[in-house]
Amino acid sequence: MKLLMIEDDLKIATSVKRGLEAEGFLVEVALDGVDGLWKAQESTYDLIILDIMLPGRNGYQICAELRRLGDWTPVLMLTAKDGDLDEAEALDTG
Repeated sequence: MKLLMIEDDLKIATSVKRGLEAEGFLVEVALDGVDGLWKAQESTYDLIILDIMLPGRNGYQICAELRRLGDWTPVLMLTAKDGDLDEAEALDTG
């Protein structure tokens, strides 16, 4: 299973990637929103792990753009945000 993780915190990205690869997943990492969106469009993934607060383009924008382009790859949003409005916005983006 091939995953794309878009996460700007290098320590978190490295740790999560190491854990997922230990379980047999192939993981590619993008460290900002612009690179993440580009990678998501240039290759096919089984899952995208997406941080919300990213430099360049935030996770909401990335998810909305992928959906607008017809890409319905499952997205797991990884974030420290915990408000009801944040959750609603994430669901509204697709």
